[in-house]
Amino acid sequence: MTGAPERSRSSLIGRNLLAGAEPDVAGDAGHQEHPPRVGFFTDTSVCIGCKACEVACKEWNAIPEDGLDFTGMSFDNTRGLDASTWRHVAFIEQDKPLGRTEVAVDHGDVDVLALAARGSGTPAGEAAITPTSPPPSPASSPSSSSSSASASSPSAAPSSSPSPAPDGRTGLRWLMASDVCKHCTHAACLDVCPTGALFRTEFGTVVVQDDICNGCGYCVPACPYGVVDVRPEDGGAHKCTLCYDRLGAGQEPACAKACPTESIQFGPLEELRERAAARVEELHRVGVGDARLYGHDPEDGVGGDGAFFLLLDEPEVYGLPPDPVVTTRDLPSMWRHAGAAALTLLGGVAAVFAAHGGMSGRRNGRRR
Repeated sequence: MTGAPERSRSSLIGRNLLAGAEPDVAGDAGHQEHPPRVGFFTDTSVCIGCKACEVACKEWNAIPEDGLDFTGMSFDNTRGLDASTWRHVAFIEQDKPLGRTEVAVDHGDVDVLALAARGSGTPAGEAAITPTSPPPSPASSPSSSSSSASASSPSAAPSSSPSPAPDGRTGLRWLMASDVCKHCTHAACLDVCPTGALFRTEFGTVVVQDDICNGCGYCVPACPYGVVDVRPEDGGAHKCTLCYDRLGAGQEPACAKACPTESIQFGPLEELRERAAARVEELHRVGVGDARLYGHDPEDGVGGDGAFFLLLDEPEVYGLPPDPVVTTRDLPSMWRHAGAAALTLLGGVAAVFAAHGGMSGRRNGRRR
């Protein structure tokens, strides 16, 4: 047992622990024989904006109400993540359709709840159905085998470009995404906390201890995603804990448990990354070329996120930074430069005093 801690300590020597790839965040935090790192994969292509994750998060963690005012931002009444909103569902309206979609299509006979229950575990060609997708034609149904030949002809094939509405519009799409703390591999909030209130758990997540936090707020500007916030009512910093209490009891986080479409998926981080890569490939095959992953790369500016996303547009559209970098990455070089500047200043002061002392001695000699 003594060899493992020694190997762990030796692996930290000579490395910048504030940036770069980090294969074992829990081990480097001092947890021995820890479980695999866990996290979230949020597949926004199947999010229906139901806000079940927001409600489940508030109920389980006893988070206070944070405002029910009309914001004018579509159906979004929470605006963004803060100390009392640990899950935030964004509603983005765009004047363009999703891949493989058409406008002005009647969906009166579509059972939305049945589609939602199928979740993202279904083939992409079926799970990517959206409220603007055309309904399956009778020719493509299994019972219409006699007309399958005509359905596969070029004249019967659906157009790859959206059909304009009679008034010339090209359509409207909704992008919905449930945002959350990223539980970064290199968490700047944890690095700058002076009291140790923020700590790395054995699951690789980052948690705030309310009874230790002194409300200094250093963690707020340190977060590259703007997740951490101080609650005015109690003066403490708060954010998602990835339901640390539930993890310890062998349960999944409340938001993932409540998600009806499996848009929020929880599990070992490496397994989620593989699942996400396969999902993107599926979406690309069926024509959703804008699908891309965000926060999954261990070589990015934060060492990879513990909560990453499949997006259908640029990160900025969802209010996410396009290239986040841990704010404490350059601290070692900054301290080195500050130290060199301080030594240079002290050397200059010493030289001035030495020169002044020499001149004083020569004056005294001449007086004699």
